[in-house]
Amino acid sequence: MCASGLYPLTLYHSSMADELPCLEMLAATPDILRGLMCEVSDEDAQWKPAPERFSIAEVLAHLSHSEGHCYRARVDRFLSEEMPVFEPDDAQLHLELYRNGDPEEDFSHFEEQRDTNVELLRGLPAEAGTRRARHLAAGEITLAQMLHEWALHDLGHIRQIAELVRARRYLAGAGPLGVDYQLKP
Repeated sequence: MCASGLYPLTLYHSSMADELPCLEMLAATPDILRGLMCEVSDEDAQWKPAPERFSIAEVLAHLSHSEGHCYRARVDRFLSEEMPVFEPDDAQLHLELYRNGDPEEDFSHFEEQRDTNVELLRGLPAEAGTRRARHLAAGEITLAQMLHEWALHDLGHIRQIAELVRARRYLAGAGPLGVDYQLKP
């Protein structure tokens, strides 16, 4: 369900031509995550399927951190600078921060930041999507392209959390009915 409260019947609505792309997806992410985590305990949130894999808590810490330190910072620079230069964002540099997070606090902080960011983006004209920057790994990019990447980032972590929830909360309870599921959290 989109933030508007309705399931879209088409992939594109003509009324969306006057706004930046991906805003409905970005606005919906916190609710999607909340739904996925509705039966997750603190113990479930801390569970790691393997030492090198993220827990739900670590994913939430990453989302909270990247919301402000990557995405909002880049939006602000897109709007205030001509052709800003962006370093690639490397989540591996912040693993210690993610390990020590509190999932409830991190999700709450993510949600607050996301609401503020979507409100800012909704106030911009569609033409703002043509603003350009130079990404040191990807080359020249536009704000609209970054918004699409932001939605891709969200969807990747939604999928990751869904797999963690499936593996931790529901697979064992499915008993012999879960045998055919090949989960990779």
